Amino acid sequence: MEQPQEREKQLHELLSKSMVDIYVGPENTHWVLHEKLLCYRSKFFSKIFYSTSKFTGRAATSKTFGLPDEEDEPFKAFVGWLYSGFVKPPKEERELGDLFDLYLMGEKWQIAGLVKDVLDAVRTFYKQNDSFPGLRRVQYIYANTDADSPMRQLLVSSIARMLTLGDGIPAHWDKALRKNAQLAVDIIKSIQDWKISEDQVPDPREEAGEMEVKKVKVVEDAEKNMSDEKVAEVVDKTQTPEGASEDEGDKTLVNGADSE
Repeated sequence: MEQPQEREKQLHELLSKSMVDIYVGPENTHWVLHEKLLCYRSKFFSKIFYSTSKFTGRAATSKTFGLPDEEDEPFKAFVGWLYSGFVKPPKEERELGDLFDLYLMGEKWQIAGLVKDVLDAVRTFYKQNDSFPGLRRVQYIYANTDADSPMRQLLVSSIARMLTLGDGIPAHWDKALRKNAQLAVDIIKSIQDWKISEDQVPDPREEAGEMEVKKVKVVEDAEKNMSDEKVAEVVDKTQTPEGASEDEGDKTLVNGADSE
């Protein structure tokens, strides 16, 4: 029998008297947060503060935890989301840096709701601005996530669309794809996942004949528009040199071809 889903607890139910002290970054910025709220939202913090020691059989008693590798601004955004359930949408591209760090917090601390909300904010930003992720952003996410990361997949799919619909590959992307084979492979996989219908994909085997026809047509048009003087000049260049026999002329052309 399928078990009913657990009801999402409201904020007022999670604001217990018990508090925890969190110290962030190299400056040890001090945050005092509601323990129950933090542990309810995050499996990571639940293990930190609610875990039972295998040696003593007692629950953890420490109410202090340090995050020296985190930055203040992303953590501030995390606290804002923790109490409001809202991610502030970015207005400018430069604001995406803290948002990506906030996303990485969501993955590390196993907070599915935060991961989803940041994904939605990033997706909305690029869509509303009709833009695509920059190379620096993609490289940063690649360096800090696994292959199954939703954010990595979002950025790769976006770049796949940009390159597919663009007129060419920008020089910096060309260089990056040559260095990062995995990124290039992921972009190809992303395009394959679109399941584009066969009739929408050009078939070079069929177009080859058409291209040859077009080339011939260009030559024919050029010949029609060529002036009489130009034609005479071309003819003169192909005639046998004066004073030479036809055999010698043929020999000159052959030797010339050999020398090339």
